[in-house]
Amino acid sequence: MLKPKFNRSCFSDIMKVGLPAVVMQGIGTVMTSFINAIVITYNVLATTVFGVYFKLQSFVFMPVFGMNSGLLPILGYNYGAKNRERMMKGLKLGTFYAFLIMSLGALVFNLFPDTLLGLFNASDEMKAIGGVALRRISWSFPLASASIILGSLFQALGDGYLSMIVSIVRQIGILIPAAWILGKLFGLDAIWLSFLIAEVAALIMSILFYKKELKKL
Repeated sequence: MLKPKFNRSCFSDIMKVGLPAVVMQGIGTVMTSFINAIVITYNVLATTVFGVYFKLQSFVFMPVFGMNSGLLPILGYNYGAKNRERMMKGLKLGTFYAFLIMSLGALVFNLFPDTLLGLFNASDEMKAIGGVALRRISWSFPLASASIILGSLFQALGDGYLSMIVSIVRQIGILIPAAWILGKLFGLDAIWLSFLIAEVAALIMSILFYKKELKKL
């Protein structure tokens, strides 16, 4: 019976894809903790609003993440087969549909914030805080769609660490400091704009990394 042998090259390839995914999952928890710590200093209800937002945004992000999971092997297989044309077609279609879903989500968040908050028996004060929060945070949704799809491309090309870098910079390097500064300067309502600022920075980084990855194709 043959004994399995440790393959350093194979292990390295697995870690290149798996480790960034693990880190990105953990970063979300860190970001949430820090944002809650910031907003609670202005109003205790703001933490409730932030929690409600996270539940609501999953209805927008989960379809995109689901599509992303299906897109990843398509990009990877065609990269391995050196079928650049089909790979770029998948990337363009994925970006288009992700942008469409995110834009529709942003539209719903902007038009019906009170209705969405009402699903959680929100008080008038909570609706006042949450209405501003949902509208302003949702402005970042269309920008996030491109970053998510480009992140799949990086993973498909075996450079998942690029997605990890974008995620760390967006949620830790930009979002948290921006939220703290905006809160100190302009108050609670301005804190929600930090999400838009972070997504702008993430999109710029993703595009720069994308141009670098094009050389591999």
